[in-house]
Amino acid sequence: MTPDDRYDVSGLSEAQFEPGSDGLVLKNMLGVTSSSEMDVVEANALIEAMDRLVRLYDEEHRFTANDVCEFHRIWLGGIYAWAGEYRQVNVSKGDFMFAAAGRVQALMSEFERDVLSRCTPCRFATREEVVRVLAEAHVELVLIHPFREGNGRVSRVLTTLMALQAGLPLLDFSLIAEEKKENYFAAVRAGLDRNYRPMERIFAEVIERSLAGI
Repeated sequence: MTPDDRYDVSGLSEAQFEPGSDGLVLKNMLGVTSSSEMDVVEANALIEAMDRLVRLYDEEHRFTANDVCEFHRIWLGGIYAWAGEYRQVNVSKGDFMFAAAGRVQALMSEFERDVLSRCTPCRFATREEVVRVLAEAHVELVLIHPFREGNGRVSRVLTTLMALQAGLPLLDFSLIAEEKKENYFAAVRAGLDRNYRPMERIFAEVIERSLAGI
């Protein structure tokens, strides 16, 4: 993680960095000071978390805001003391500000009521409908950015679990980290106007790649 990739924060508790990390690694319970080492630690923990989560929720489960917190806690609970808790600091990426910390709890309640209750269980008749709800759920959760770290990955966890409910395989998001990275960020921004079409196009490609990899 480079300084340009870090989220800018304002606040106290969750804004602390691990001593000796030159402000590159958030304070953690493992004492990790290297950003490259932390990337590996978080990635391995996410693999283990997904293995657990796919067995925890079935195809008829209606996801809730508490479930989203549980995803985060299961994944990062052994790394960060604040895992699974809504952030108390404001965060931005570049010049893009995510929802203010004071609004996160209310926004997550709205997300549960207006999106999760309607889009899960993710059992829809057509692929197009599935793509539409995956894109909407993903964009809205990223825009809320409920946690201090790991929001994009938690959003991918949610949409992967939803995709499994729809009979799809585990989703391969590698193209977001590769050639579609800038398109992805543009698609998130488009969601500010509830325009999910750009993200729908990305999810359609993600699903095709995932199916091809079976």
